Amino acid sequence: MGELVRLEVENGVGTIRLDRPPMNAIDEALTADLHAAALEAGRRHDVGAVVLYGGEKVFAAGADVKMMAPMGPDEVRPMIQNLQEVFNAVEDIPKVVIAAVTGFALGGGCELAMCADLRFASPTAKLGQPEITLGIIPGAGGTQRLPRLVGLSRAKDLILTGRQVDAEEALRIGLVDRIAEDPYAEAVELARGFAGGPRAALRAAKAAVTWGSRVDLRTGVAFEREAFSDLFTTADQKEGMAAFVEKRKPDFTGR
Repeated sequence: MGELVRLEVENGVGTIRLDRPPMNAIDEALTADLHAAALEAGRRHDVGAVVLYGGEKVFAAGADVKMMAPMGPDEVRPMIQNLQEVFNAVEDIPKVVIAAVTGFALGGGCELAMCADLRFASPTAKLGQPEITLGIIPGAGGTQRLPRLVGLSRAKDLILTGRQVDAEEALRIGLVDRIAEDPYAEAVELARGFAGGPRAALRAAKAAVTWGSRVDLRTGVAFEREAFSDLFTTADQKEGMAAFVEKRKPDFTGR
């Protein structure tokens, strides 16, 4: 981690905080810091859930256009490949990840938010993939993750027009999951619940849904079966079922 992205841990919740004023534009330095923060959040046992946050005013307003403008294909290809790999690492954090979106989440910022498992947005948030207005297309997963979230036709609408959607429309089409006056506070509150929950089961559920959506149904069901069975080696499975039988609240330890 570095100066542009921090991992702040409190009460089991790790906040990955983007801090490149004024708009959290995504350049190579921020990308490197983000990668380090994602890997650190994934391996730390004191982090049970993660919140992606860009601050009170903006989530991230996209890639650094000034950096990209003079590039040719041979220069931009490794840059966008690296960004894709870093965003994949964020998506693959083996814990529940919630994006708290304030202000703009455009281009790469929207693509980053889509790497989270859930997205909470402020009432004034604006989301979109405006790359077409620059003569390019989304390159950090937007053409792939957006259709999986909102459907093919709606994704084409947003990508082909480059238009921005407000929080209400984003909620209606499934791009965000909740509108909150303080999306960060609500994300942290929910994340604390996940951090104190059955972590292995949450990790398995996330993996089964994410990877199952990328394969055919029968392969996905087979993956689910193995993940389900493996959970019967965990202390939380024993505790959860014992608590159900004994009609009490489970005391999960994350093991």
